[in-house]
Amino acid sequence: MSKYQAYPNYKESGEEWLGSVPDYWDIIQIKHLSVVKRGASPRPIDDAKYFDDDGEYAWTRIADVTASDVYLINSPQRLSELGSSLSVKLEPESLFLSIAGTVGKPCITGMKACIHDGFVYFPELKIPSKFLFYVFAGEQAYKGLGKFGTQLNLNTDTVGGIKIGCTSNVELENIVNFLDHETAKIDTLIEKQQQLIKLLKEKRQAVIIHAVTKGLNPKAPMRHSGVEWIDKVPVHWKILRLSFALKLQSGDTITSDSIGKVGKYLVYGGNGVRGYTSNYNCDGEYVLIGRQGALCGNINMASGKFFASEHAIVVYPKKPFKNVYLAEMLRFMNLGQYSVSAAQPGVSVERLDLLKVIMPPENEQIEISKLIIKEQAVFESLTSECENMIALLQERRTALISAAVTGKIDVRNWQPPKSSNNKSNDKEVAA
Repeated sequence: MSKYQAYPNYKESGEEWLGSVPDYWDIIQIKHLSVVKRGASPRPIDDAKYFDDDGEYAWTRIADVTASDVYLINSPQRLSELGSSLSVKLEPESLFLSIAGTVGKPCITGMKACIHDGFVYFPELKIPSKFLFYVFAGEQAYKGLGKFGTQLNLNTDTVGGIKIGCTSNVELENIVNFLDHETAKIDTLIEKQQQLIKLLKEKRQAVIIHAVTKGLNPKAPMRHSGVEWIDKVPVHWKILRLSFALKLQSGDTITSDSIGKVGKYLVYGGNGVRGYTSNYNCDGEYVLIGRQGALCGNINMASGKFFASEHAIVVYPKKPFKNVYLAEMLRFMNLGQYSVSAAQPGVSVERLDLLKVIMPPENEQIEISKLIIKEQAVFESLTSECENMIALLQERRTALISAAVTGKIDVRNWQPPKSSNNKSNDKEVAA
């Protein structure tokens, strides 16, 4: 924040999160700026009569707010006239705050919306709603409030009791304009890093898929595979019925009370490690296939002594397969598409046994595996750099918001750039 000036004079606010504030600012509880009210829900909420695809008001869920940045502009459900009459209607540009799920997440309506009792709102707000949005977005105002154990618990009283620094609405609007501009620049940088991670992942996948399905010799003669999930393969690669090349066996049933946070052996399910147990049913290097639900067809690798639960299928190679190559080949096959059920996706050993797999010579599998490991290491390293940059930018964003709404920086004379083409240097924004 060194590039920003401080106010000439400060006074102690008496509030830990505010610290010292400009000497002419007032310290006011939110309940004196607006009554704080809670949303409401029609009951039972799953009754179809409360919903209408053509309804005037959107139905706001915690997940919709969690996925929003500033404005709520998307919601998959709309309430009927009856449903909205039993909830709380908010018009566009209304501020509300999550007090359940993602606790403390502020949002502003970008459309007509109804909120349930997992939110509070401010119907008589005397200051710009976007300023109070930034107070909450700074993530400091409610720290230490409404604690129950380690879970933050907000309600109308705790929110209303929060003290904030206030000055004229003109000055507050200027702070809002400043933050709108500066956070937009930071958000652009974050988006670039996220896009870079996506591109890195796509490039990694393209390299690995080509290696797994075509090999490393670009001059190798190719032939049609006759396999539904791949077109051509090198002429010297074998194509085998899965049941001839691999043995698939379901893991064993294990009760939830047999799995703990500590134990001698790892427990693997469809989503990887689930915990620890004192027993094992596998010993060696294996590929595991997720059996059910959203993890149907998920691929993991496991080694040593471990317990494979009933949610995993253990792959035992009958032919010489290298685990790294085998795992990527099975992943490319997208085994989840062979589910035997639409309601609760699940793959069966019998169905998978009918599929065909490709098997390069063992020496080629070794070389392909080395490439996969190398690509994964490069991807993880570059991704880690991007994630670290995102974390720094997010910290910078939060710190900037907190500094502005508590008067640690003086932006009274700040003016928006005359041209949107005058973009600040990325390094300056990230500094």
